[in-house]
Amino acid sequence: MSDRLSVLPQYLLPKRALTTLAGRLASGRHGSLTTAAIRRFAARYGVDMSEAANPDFAAYASFNDFFTRALRPGVRPLAQADLLCPVDGAISQFGPIEHDQIFQAKGHRYSTTALLAGDAEAARAYEGGHFATLYLSPRDYHRIHMPCAGTLRRMVYVPGDLFSVNPTTARGVPGLFARNERVVCHFDTERGPFVLVLVGATIVGSMATVWHGQVNPPRTGQVRQWDYAPGQVQLQKGDEMGRFLLGSTVVMLWPRGPMRFNPDWAPARAIRMGEAMASWPLLAGSAAV
Repeated sequence: MSDRLSVLPQYLLPKRALTTLAGRLASGRHGSLTTAAIRRFAARYGVDMSEAANPDFAAYASFNDFFTRALRPGVRPLAQADLLCPVDGAISQFGPIEHDQIFQAKGHRYSTTALLAGDAEAARAYEGGHFATLYLSPRDYHRIHMPCAGTLRRMVYVPGDLFSVNPTTARGVPGLFARNERVVCHFDTERGPFVLVLVGATIVGSMATVWHGQVNPPRTGQVRQWDYAPGQVQLQKGDEMGRFLLGSTVVMLWPRGPMRFNPDWAPARAIRMGEAMASWPLLAGSAAV
């Protein structure tokens, strides 16, 4: 069966209603029933609880608590690299941004402008730059960390569809990451602007950031924007910046420059938060930053 045919049922499913229901169930606190359900989920998806700060299933009062569980100190050491991988998961795609186009999967590209909710001025900053798209499965650690130090300038909530973001759907739904619901975070860094996009998906109950808390719901159907004063929100490399309730995808954008991705990276490769993602090679005659 082709990827396009396999994702056809997603066009027909009541994705928003299912996501709302999933969010309510995930926030429910039902004692031993919740614990039993978490155990079954962990067994089904192969969740490694030995890495959790608290490996006791009964310690999590709700699925949401379990989904956003913290890790034990030291299990994700931070590499000596200019840019760190911000999540556990798998690489979807990465590479250059060409003529405002980001590669999604074979036969599919989408525009930087569309990803940024039609903000052509913001998109121009990334022409000729670089992108990385990373997928978090249900089994993964669901907190998102900063790949580099940054100062938050703006956050934009963009309403949209709620297709799954798994690899099959990425191959079968055109413009997937620019049509799904998302939270776009614009940062300033010592290397210039940087964007980190949290992409929503079917039954992802909500997305949250450390400076705002839960961003969605509510799902009002309207673009919402928050602007931040210089220095109001500053995060260091490796700091937690947000969370997904269940797995999803992050997309990152960087401007033009001599950026080099980790040579070990390849599409579908498993990744861990804190590993080396990319470097900024020094130009001749420049000083180390």
